Amino acid sequence: MTAESARSVAPALPIDVDALRALPKVELHQHVDGSIPVRTVWELMHRHGLAPTATQDELEKLLVLQPDEEGTLLAYLDKFHYPLWVTQFFENIERVVGDIVDEAVGHGVRLLELRYSPIIHTYAGLTLRQSIVAVLSAMRSKMHEHAALGLRCGLVVIAMRQQGPHIAKILARQSVGEAAHLHRTCGVVGFDIAGAERGTPPRLFAEAFEIARKGGLGTTAHAGEDEGSHFVWEAVDVLGVQRLGHACSAVQDRELLRRLARDRILVECCLTSNRQTGAVRRGEPHPIQRFLEAGVPVAICTDNVTVSRTDQLRESALVAAEVGVDEVARIHAEARAWSFLERLAPADARSSPRGADPQL
Repeated sequence: MTAESARSVAPALPIDVDALRALPKVELHQHVDGSIPVRTVWELMHRHGLAPTATQDELEKLLVLQPDEEGTLLAYLDKFHYPLWVTQFFENIERVVGDIVDEAVGHGVRLLELRYSPIIHTYAGLTLRQSIVAVLSAMRSKMHEHAALGLRCGLVVIAMRQQGPHIAKILARQSVGEAAHLHRTCGVVGFDIAGAERGTPPRLFAEAFEIARKGGLGTTAHAGEDEGSHFVWEAVDVLGVQRLGHACSAVQDRELLRRLARDRILVECCLTSNRQTGAVRRGEPHPIQRFLEAGVPVAICTDNVTVSRTDQLRESALVAAEVGVDEVARIHAEARAWSFLERLAPADARSSPRGADPQL
């Protein structure tokens, strides 16, 4: 990103782009399926004879949300369809994850949690364990390759809401079996639910989250992106999450803001995607400002680099334009304390960052 492009993205405050680029960044909410580089999908589709378009530019329109498609979560989620054509094979999963990690590192990310639903990558015969291990294999390789930068990686496993609570429990058990505290380098560090919110309240997944928590995993949940603050309350009170994905509707409830601040529950904020899905209306300030004012811990996240046509540097620039580069540096530094990678202790000794001093 050039200085000119950064300022055109977020012109409110002057931005020292070099300083922003140099910041060691923490990425806590990035999906594998929505972040595969277009060139990688194009190459793999050609390798398997699956390309649905004549050119890479045409394929890009299927993978990247177009301006006339913005406004609903369902339209956004539709962009996840084509990558699944090629991520059904172990070596392809390794390839796409490796490329995603490289791109993140290029934008200054030094602590990276990728999230991924392994079950939707088993249609061609992979087992759940193989689907998870393929991601971990690529992460280990990239951690070794970028060892001089101190790169750390971990996987957050997602249960898709539409597949129901029973599948979620299966995924939670498999995730515990590949938990990071059972590996010497990296493993599964967290558990999440995602997908269309409406009709699938968080409370339905309470048993899966209990399994994950007892197995020593960190917990987060997509909530309040396409539903009201009552879903955020459920994620906090029923699921007992330490972090929340999006939680945009939480700013409509002052008591909920006080609760998030009091219990130090971090919100994974994704500025670009929230506007694209309609979680935040165009022209309105992003809730990250309200979270900061209320004392709620936040992380600056990309959500889906490819679908949203963004990256960690761009998202950080959006926030820096409002609060300055120094504040962005503080946010990234403090977000590290809420990373599930920082909680790699035996399950019975683990504790949430709630109530703790998040300063490093």
